[in-house]
Amino acid sequence: MAKAIFGNHSSVLVPRQDRDRIRKFYCDVLGGKIMKADPERDFLRLGENFYIGFLYGDVPDESAFLRTARSVWLEIKSGNVEEMKRKILDSGLVRKLEVPDPHLYFQAPGGQCLRLVGIDEDLSFYEGAGEGPNVAKVKEAVERL
Repeated sequence: MAKAIFGNHSSVLVPRQDRDRIRKFYCDVLGGKIMKADPERDFLRLGENFYIGFLYGDVPDESAFLRTARSVWLEIKSGNVEEMKRKILDSGLVRKLEVPDPHLYFQAPGGQCLRLVGIDEDLSFYEGAGEGPNVAKVKEAVERL
């Protein structure tokens, strides 16, 4: 049987007017590096091997969180979660999302939703093992966003 895995590349179409805020957040706050830029897109590297392409276009500005069943949440990892959490929140560039889970959930410039976790953290719950947050409470919180 054929199998698939997630790769280390992602891309997203975002409003053109968010370019400066996206660069500031992903480079200055998260420590990413612009690998290539042109008038219509930026290619950024986060960490050693994750690449995200931001394609800038005339799309609606979704600065207010819009949640649908088809939303994708990305996970970022840090060796110092508390320091990174402070840096993210202190940047003033994100919207903190109130999710009843011990991790920081937030919406980045451009609309992407992320969860911050520790590099060596036991994340087996998110793999289907162990106890974790109350699912009903999580769904309820997301519906209020």
